[in-house]
Amino acid sequence: MRGVDRRNFLRLTVVGAGATAFTGGLWQSAFAGPAQPGAGPYGPLGAVDANGLRLPQGFTSRVIARSMKEVAGTGYVWHAAPDGGACFPDGDGWIYVSNSEVPLVGGVSAVRFAADGTIVDAYRTLSMTQINCAGGATPWGTWLSCEEYDYGCVYETDPYGRNAAKKRSAMGRFKHEAAACDPVRKVVYLTEDQSDGCFYRFVPKVWGDLSAGTLEVLVGSGPGEVGWKQVPQPQLWLTAPRDQVAGALRFKGGEGCYYSDGVCYFTTKGDNRVWAYDAVNGVLGIAYDDDLVEGGGAPLTGVDNITGTPGGDLYVAEDGADMEINLITPEGVVTPFLRLEGHPDSEITGPAFSPDGTRLYFSSQRGSDGVILGTGGVTYEVRGPFRS
Repeated sequence: MRGVDRRNFLRLTVVGAGATAFTGGLWQSAFAGPAQPGAGPYGPLGAVDANGLRLPQGFTSRVIARSMKEVAGTGYVWHAAPDGGACFPDGDGWIYVSNSEVPLVGGVSAVRFAADGTIVDAYRTLSMTQINCAGGATPWGTWLSCEEYDYGCVYETDPYGRNAAKKRSAMGRFKHEAAACDPVRKVVYLTEDQSDGCFYRFVPKVWGDLSAGTLEVLVGSGPGEVGWKQVPQPQLWLTAPRDQVAGALRFKGGEGCYYSDGVCYFTTKGDNRVWAYDAVNGVLGIAYDDDLVEGGGAPLTGVDNITGTPGGDLYVAEDGADMEINLITPEGVVTPFLRLEGHPDSEITGPAFSPDGTRLYFSSQRGSDGVILGTGGVTYEVRGPFRS
């Protein structure tokens, strides 16, 4: 199908699905059309700073960790290939956790900050796991670290380093990517990094305890009304979970996942889309698609990890492309928020805000040298006047 025709077809599909409007704060009118380029709330990107970042006026950056080097003042060596991450409150300070996407040793590390942002500690919370990619925070203060291989598991870890990590096999064994908790419906949404992957939700028997429950897969015919069906054999299987249920919706490489106000947003790298699942009404829509961008080139490609703010802004990291984090506003505007120069063979991973919303953390997984095992990875902090 020719480009213009395909764009028109996709737009009609999305708009035609919109009998029910989204309930979430970000996309009250999601089916009016996916996000389009425009001027962002922070203005244009400035010149490259000392850390290689181009940021809007009023924002500053610092490097907090480098792979295979000690985190300043802690004696702890930061892991290779930093990937998914999240922040957790810690008294007057906070903690940033980060996965390590390498084989055999994988796991999770954490950095602890004082109230003024000073780094006071760094340590391991999970070791000897495989290709820990993304994950998600839980409402009860744990981090779900997801293994990205065919028989991978979800591990529930303690960001504070007090309790041992626990394997949560009931959440399914597949090529996990990210997780997002929905405290209203008491489920955990899960993405799958396969070219024909699925979108899942785990329904625990007891909310707050992920040791037992039911894994379900999203079913339907595409954007519009969708439903859920139970995966018969999520743990021990000869047929992969994504192939066990007739009518399961397929997605081209599931990546990041973020829940807010009744809507779960997730990204797919194979078609550069940000999807929006309206959990209240059981409706699936497309919040962003680079094929639906009008009037020029798409500002956001290589979609990957995703996070958001209480005010409804989404922040989407790029795997390669321009090495940007793009902002999608509640008004449906997509625009670059930052760009990292000099890292052409890397990807941006692990975007997460400090609990007070004034600092954004993320990593360049392979750094400027682009080594596949990420020994040159760099983890950054951006500070500035983020809107709430």
